[in-house]
Amino acid sequence: MAESSRTIAKTDPDAAVIHVDPARVLADIDDKIYCGFLEHLGRCIYGGIVDYDCKIPGLTNDKGFRLDVADAIKDLRMPMIRYPGGNFVSAYHWMDGVGPKENRPVRPELAWRGREPNLFGTDEFMEWCEFMNVEPYLCFNMGTGTLDEALAWLEYCNSDDDTYYANLRRKNGHDKPYNVKYWGLGNEVWNAWVVGQMTAEDYAKKADEWGKVLKMLDPSIILVACGFDGLHTWEYTVTQKLINVCDMYSIHQYTCNYDHIQNVSCTAAAERAIQIVAKLIDLSRITNQASKRTMKIAMDEWNVWDYKRANGENGAEEHYDLSDALAVAAWGNVFVRQAAHLGMANLAQCVNVIAPIMARPDGIFLQTTYHTWKLLSHYMRGKSLALHVGSPMYEGPLDNTHGDIPWLQDIESGIPMLDVSAALNDKKIYLSVVNRSETEAIKTRINLLGEYEEKVHVWSVYHEDVRAKNSFENPTNVGIEEWEYGLGEVKEGVVFREHSYTLLELRLK
Repeated sequence: MAESSRTIAKTDPDAAVIHVDPARVLADIDDKIYCGFLEHLGRCIYGGIVDYDCKIPGLTNDKGFRLDVADAIKDLRMPMIRYPGGNFVSAYHWMDGVGPKENRPVRPELAWRGREPNLFGTDEFMEWCEFMNVEPYLCFNMGTGTLDEALAWLEYCNSDDDTYYANLRRKNGHDKPYNVKYWGLGNEVWNAWVVGQMTAEDYAKKADEWGKVLKMLDPSIILVACGFDGLHTWEYTVTQKLINVCDMYSIHQYTCNYDHIQNVSCTAAAERAIQIVAKLIDLSRITNQASKRTMKIAMDEWNVWDYKRANGENGAEEHYDLSDALAVAAWGNVFVRQAAHLGMANLAQCVNVIAPIMARPDGIFLQTTYHTWKLLSHYMRGKSLALHVGSPMYEGPLDNTHGDIPWLQDIESGIPMLDVSAALNDKKIYLSVVNRSETEAIKTRINLLGEYEEKVHVWSVYHEDVRAKNSFENPTNVGIEEWEYGLGEVKEGVVFREHSYTLLELRLK
């Protein structure tokens, strides 16, 4: 469909402008906004990060870890991985996944209507995290699980005492505790399709009790409360109740639209959700006399995902195009701009399942989304900068395949065609720019305060076809281009190509 927007002629020198001031620091960017997520869904675990039946020499190590998948994940520089779910966790019993593999039970898997062999469990995940040099983040089963079971898992993972579950870990070959710091109190328990659905009031009461008792066993852990999507009355009830026991508050959102401009614009709903929850947390701190408490937001599931296009019961294997890669970049810009409120964000998921990496028994290819996320993860760190951006605006319909968001048209009063964030990282300023327009390049002046080196390095993800994809047959169809501008060229005006992602590196003297 045609874009409904106010357009500005490309020949107009004042078409668009970005004002950059390195002194205008908003907040530190937590490295954990670049985390990942693994769930027992489709081919994410078996045939994804592990392949116990691999016949190709050198593709796996002696533990069955897929080395090509591991290298690709490592290059995304994820500091932490959430596991084991996801909807899967609400009927998962961790004891099924420890001990000799030949004795582990095969169970029906209720969330995605599959069968779980339990060959990959707690110890395998911890070994994989050590191999990957990432921190683990575990989620408790608050569906069919009990507080006793949660306490046992915490003891198994973190206790160095002479007690039953700590000794069971030792018996299973792991003498030292894993010291898992981050623990989620359930997953999407508000959800009608989750085992053990609860009301906000019932969840808040249960999570409050679990949280207090779990911290009796290990006061050092960081507990993550289960929120909704950031746009629900659930948020008010749960933040009010859990401000004194939980350290982070989780929200989940997925975005998608078959129309390009809407696909790359509905991330604005996630940005508004973060802002709303941040204010509700402030309100809870005030009303509970807990002003010294902090509770950061964990967007611990997010991505571009269409349930119809990639149904979970069929493995949720999305095949992403350039439009989706730009939507992922817009998500990253949201996280950088909202760095003051975010303590974590987890791309769901790492491999095969709505993932930037696709694997089969003989190799992998990197999806379009991999390349934009890699650039953000490598360079958009340090400190978030406040920007002034003048841009043409999109003022057309806004929709999300996960639910209508027409309110955005009124609340946001227009979406800028240039979606921009900035990071100050070790005397370098990075400008992350998505040109949302499907048809119009936008010439943009960059106004810079401060003294800069002459050369400006540029990376870009672009293809003339916004529907271009990568595949096993054509793995490099969409990738990363690099070049340099002179500083004078940047100040005069950068042309951001239509439907493109651009990252500029400006070096401070």
